[in-house]
Amino acid sequence: MGLREEKKRQTRTLLTDTATALFAEHGFERVTVAEVARAAGVAVNTVFNYFPTKEDLFFDRQEEVVARLALVVRERPPGASPVDAVRAELLAGLDEAEPTYGLDPRAAAFWRTVEDSPALRARLLELGERAEEALAGALAEEAGTAPGDPVPRLVAGALAGAHRAALAEVRRGMVAGEPVDAVRARVVTAVTAAFGLLAAGLDGWPRQPAGPGRGLNPAAGTPGAARSE
Repeated sequence: MGLREEKKRQTRTLLTDTATALFAEHGFERVTVAEVARAAGVAVNTVFNYFPTKEDLFFDRQEEVVARLALVVRERPPGASPVDAVRAELLAGLDEAEPTYGLDPRAAAFWRTVEDSPALRARLLELGERAEEALAGALAEEAGTAPGDPVPRLVAGALAGAHRAALAEVRRGMVAGEPVDAVRARVVTAVTAAFGLLAAGLDGWPRQPAGPGRGLNPAAGTPGAARSE
């Protein structure tokens, strides 16, 4: 990393750290971008050069979060199903305290800020929808489904929905002040059970990449039909 890139990284970190502290103390809606800039010692335009909106300033790793599930499905080991990939990523993140999962007592203030802000709750919902859409695209690409085939979107909804629900359990535990180890153990148990149920129905799809132009018809598109071929 060159000096310019390092300076940009430091400025970005300064802005997000300053904003997060102000939002946690005063509430997201009550803090302006100008106040963030003043506290960070930069011009308002500098803030907008890095973050187009105030919500972007708060969710500073949102693009990473949106792309994550599609990436783990695309880069999963040979022989692993999409269910395997999402489950493995989720369990690894819980074990390693992935920062965006919020499995840390210090994250409680962050999530309380989200709970208290309609704008941030709306952005969080949007991020989940975008992550699900990206995952559906990865599944459709691999399965070779026809344009408009809803099966990849439905499968993505099941996987991304379970992933979001698991992280919501983490957030609830952290906001309630529960010990990290207790929250982790509870969520890991739930993930193991829930993804076991998903695997029973989804591990057969997609069985293998389809040929060019091959979509899933109503019969071939069901996991049971894929396993019985």
